[in-house]
Amino acid sequence: MTLTTPGLLFPAISLLLLAYTNRFLVLAQLIRELNAREGESIRPLVRAQIHNLRKRIKLIRFMQVWGVVAFLLCTLSMFALFIELALTGVILFGASLCCLTLSLIISLYEIHISCDAIEIELQNIEKKPTS
Repeated sequence: MTLTTPGLLFPAISLLLLAYTNRFLVLAQLIRELNAREGESIRPLVRAQIHNLRKRIKLIRFMQVWGVVAFLLCTLSMFALFIELALTGVILFGASLCCLTLSLIISLYEIHISCDAIEIELQNIEKKPTS
């Protein structure tokens, strides 16, 4: 394995972390808007949303953590290859790929939960009387 192999992963991990950060910022904004809109009393629909949002925030944190660990391991892999520790570099690169895979699996689960949140909204809309 050459130094460029882990280097190819750098842009992918960077873009992935950017996407995770954007998901986090959107959720944070949604939570702030929800807090401002609800005031002193909370509707049952919002309680279901709060549970969902809390779960999604935790998942995004884990996605980011494993993405950063993947990035660090990829960097260490490149360094090991640079100082000609080929076996160490390969092992670190493999570990980086495993962490990246874990991050992506958590992301897939978070997307599933996000769809559940949209389903809650759709059910609320369906309950409204038709005109």
